[in-house]
Amino acid sequence: MTAWDATLAGGLLGTIVLTTMLRAASELRLTRMDLPFLVGTAFSERRDRAKALGYIVHFVLGMVFAFPYAWVFRATGHAGVLTGAALGLLHAAFVSTTLVNVILPLVHPRIGTPDTAADGIPLLEPPGFLMLNYGHRTFIVTLAAHAGYGAIVGWACANMI
Repeated sequence: MTAWDATLAGGLLGTIVLTTMLRAASELRLTRMDLPFLVGTAFSERRDRAKALGYIVHFVLGMVFAFPYAWVFRATGHAGVLTGAALGLLHAAFVSTTLVNVILPLVHPRIGTPDTAADGIPLLEPPGFLMLNYGHRTFIVTLAAHAGYGAIVGWACANMI
């Protein structure tokens, strides 16, 4: 298996697990976050289309994000479940703080910010710090799902270093 094969396989399997965990947490009312929907609404106002586009983009990004993980594994000479899970936790912390609160509002046309006027365009509720606006368990769910993603990518890439 080549490094590309391992990375893509890990990215695909990891994204399936991450997405399943997030969807299950939403259905179990552990969080109100629907990450693929949040991503999809950047491209469409229609809920059904936004969900479909969001899942497509989410899976593509899951495959793409596996490559920086693989680069870190190769650069450090350490790949495996624990190293991957640690990277997943770091990834989740970045997503829950900087990405959704600083970067996403700059590029997402429908997400609210603290500066958004009430009479503005239709908006999604901003996630807030650690995505706590979507429920007090959202950050824990995000950490667990991303740790699972990283562990799977680390496991898949362990034979490439």
